[in-house]
Amino acid sequence: MALQIDSDNLKELLAGEKPVVLDFWATWCAPCRMISPIIEELAQQFEGQVVIGKVDVEENEDLAVEYGVRNVPTILFIKNGEVVDKQVGAASKSAFEEKIKALL
Repeated sequence: MALQIDSDNLKELLAGEKPVVLDFWATWCAPCRMISPIIEELAQQFEGQVVIGKVDVEENEDLAVEYGVRNVPTILFIKNGEVVDKQVGAASKSAFEEKIKALL
């Protein structure tokens, strides 16, 4: 299951050794709801290899601003604390899988 991310637990995750995938979303966003099941499947598929988390932009506006997120969904792919890839808008499960595998 994807973790619910806020400022406090994000710092801990980024300090860890595993790559991190952040899904910036909002409750009112139809494309966000569309990819949510895909994100959950990927969290199970890559469990133990990658940390996948969801950031509600309405509750964590500070993180959205910090990472320059202007549209949702935006998915950030982070390795060694640095954003190495980004997906703005919905995409297929296979597209997300390729981006995650590139982190490993």
